[in-house]
Amino acid sequence: MTTVVTSGVFSSTNPGISPVNGLGTDYIQWGSAGSQSGYQFRGEAADVQLDGTEFVIGTFVHRNKPTSVSPSQFDVQLTINVMFEDGSTTDLAFSFHHNETPNSTGTSPADDDLVDLQTFVHPRPVTIDGKQYRAVLSGFKRDGQIVRQFRSPEDGINFADVVCMFTLDEPDVIISGLRYQGTSAGQADEYVEILNRGGAPQDLTGWKVEAKPTGHAFPFPPGTVIQPGQRYRVYTNENHPQYGGFSFSSSGEVWRDQGGIARLVADDGFVVDQSPYLDKGFNKSGTP
Repeated sequence: MTTVVTSGVFSSTNPGISPVNGLGTDYIQWGSAGSQSGYQFRGEAADVQLDGTEFVIGTFVHRNKPTSVSPSQFDVQLTINVMFEDGSTTDLAFSFHHNETPNSTGTSPADDDLVDLQTFVHPRPVTIDGKQYRAVLSGFKRDGQIVRQFRSPEDGINFADVVCMFTLDEPDVIISGLRYQGTSAGQADEYVEILNRGGAPQDLTGWKVEAKPTGHAFPFPPGTVIQPGQRYRVYTNENHPQYGGFSFSSSGEVWRDQGGIARLVADDGFVVDQSPYLDKGFNKSGTP
């Protein structure tokens, strides 16, 4: 574990936008005079595990005003300076895609601006205590959920934590979440979530998610690849493209409310990860 202190500046936009001010600072603004929108980055002090454990590297603030900028869609480059407890520093470069949507309805979410995390992995290794790691942004954290697109309601000051991890330059896919009690009809909104907390992509061809003891299994389609910091979810009977669009397509129960085990199985049959919950399925006849 190490301790870090961070700060950040917005270095440029691509393409260039007009009007704009604040380049090279932690607060960039654009748009009409007297009604400018902008991004602000607030640094953080954090204890960091060097094993792919997520931590908050800073806070992203979007001050969203009704404004006009040309072009209306552009990338914003953020350089995050990380100072380690031994006094050494490194700069991490990431980019965000901004969509300054038309304010045509006066309502949310129709008029929300959209901010997408474009660059997830810093292109160069980071050396910490003589070892090399990859810095990976896994997304924006809002209301306990980590997402890659930040929806920012118009005429507001909207916040999200920016979540990062330092990890080895290899894939490391785990079960990162399980919602076993749904709210919709047939509990269709249940899901199991997997996360690649490694620094390299993983081909999921031949991999599957298993639900014990119900016996449901979902094989990932051939050619499915999970990128560093990316999350996929397999829903019971819903489709969510932002999480890969995967579903068991089951009208019945996949995850028992009383308990069971979620398993992530590789193409060679090796159980990569498993997540028991509640009674683990042992109170049901048969083996889990």
